[in-house]
Amino acid sequence: MTSPGAKPSPSHRQGGWPDERRTSYRLVECGRCGAMAQVAKFSAQHTSVQWSPASVRACAEFAARAAAGEQSALIDTCASLRDSIDRAVRQGRLEVLPP
Repeated sequence: MTSPGAKPSPSHRQGGWPDERRTSYRLVECGRCGAMAQVAKFSAQHTSVQWSPASVRACAEFAARAAAGEQSALIDTCASLRDSIDRAVRQGRLEVLPP
């Protein structure tokens, strides 16, 4: 509870707490096609991948699946990038940071 006249912090004025996980995102390059995506690992099972429009266009797997008739927005993952993420974790280039 704040005292009368106290100024709320910026995060409270916007209706929530800041997302501190943003600092843990790292660029990971796909070993197959060179597409780059922002990646954060929060556990062995929980990975967040942020694709840019340029990385979607550069992704060889997305291109092949789109050519086969799939809509890129409905493709949930790229196996080649997944392999590159796993390799980055094993090599210590991407940390697993709990949320």
